[in-house]
Amino acid sequence: MAASALQRKIEQFFRRYQRRFQRALDDPHQLDTDAIAGAFADYFVQSGPAGVYGGKNGLRFKFMLGRGFARYRKISMTSMRIDAIEVTALDPAHALAKVSWDSRYRRRKDGAQVRIVFANLYFLRLRPGPPKIFGYVTGDEEGVLKKHGLS
Repeated sequence: MAASALQRKIEQFFRRYQRRFQRALDDPHQLDTDAIAGAFADYFVQSGPAGVYGGKNGLRFKFMLGRGFARYRKISMTSMRIDAIEVTALDPAHALAKVSWDSRYRRRKDGAQVRIVFANLYFLRLRPGPPKIFGYVTGDEEGVLKKHGLS
């Protein structure tokens, strides 16, 4: 696949993911766990400051999605938007996407608007079918939230 076609395919994938994320953030009844879980492979791995974890994509993951979005609403996240996407082809079946996110919050204690920009790395399987996230690397989300008085 040509680099420009791959970039478009991955951008479309993450734009759909962003729209689902925002709908779930705006309204708990709009959380489409099937669609969000559908962005992930049957098994995937996360790495961050707390360690490396792997898990199956299934009922437990969908349950955890609900809890995750409830937490984001609790800490007053108001939006999550993509700022930029950089795509690197790894081979014909895999790609790496660095997604820069722009998240916004309304801090409860003083009503101040808080903006946090961060990047995650996503490993994607490109075939068969639509892209699937099989691994991702995150920064210190908890540390950043505490620094801004959100957690």
